[in-house]
Amino acid sequence: MNLLTQKILSSIIQILLFTLIPFIWWCITARKKNCFFKWIGLKHISSSKENKTALWIVGTSIIFLAVSAFMLYTIRNIETSTSVFSGLGIKALPAILVYAIFNTSFPEEILFRGFLLKRLSNKFGFVTGNTMQSILFGLMHGVMFFSLTGILKAILIIVFTGGIAWCIGYVNEKKSNGSILSGWCIHAIANIFSGICSAFLLF
Repeated sequence: MNLLTQKILSSIIQILLFTLIPFIWWCITARKKNCFFKWIGLKHISSSKENKTALWIVGTSIIFLAVSAFMLYTIRNIETSTSVFSGLGIKALPAILVYAIFNTSFPEEILFRGFLLKRLSNKFGFVTGNTMQSILFGLMHGVMFFSLTGILKAILIIVFTGGIAWCIGYVNEKKSNGSILSGWCIHAIANIFSGICSAFLLF
């Protein structure tokens, strides 16, 4: 099985797994009140906000790419999820795009910003809800590195990914009328960058 096929199959499984809990929760609590896709924020951004939202997406992405470059350099000798593309060059691009857009960013945005952030914000308010989902997001990405990088670098990863999660939550809820499409775009760009860096051995 080639790398592209692996990433396509992995994406399908990942999307189904990460959507399962939100879907069950929606069935129990909100099925009669709202469409599932709107409930998780998978909806069009208001036309009146499109231009400003686009600027937020571009600006946030540029900042994250700069910080991502530093992070990738910091953990350059550690195996990560993009290591599978290491040294493959341009031929890895289709698999990188599937990985970045559908295997990681889409399911993670559904679970963390589409489900957790919205439910936590409803209960505790936006600031607390966004902080809680960003901490969970950071821990999910950083805890696995404790034994590989040591405590300091692992904490750096948690803070970095948690910070990204907080900013994405802010852009989604405050600048995109609750749509997760903005966060999906920012997240995908960051992961495409990481995959390309690995494929072309940039770090």
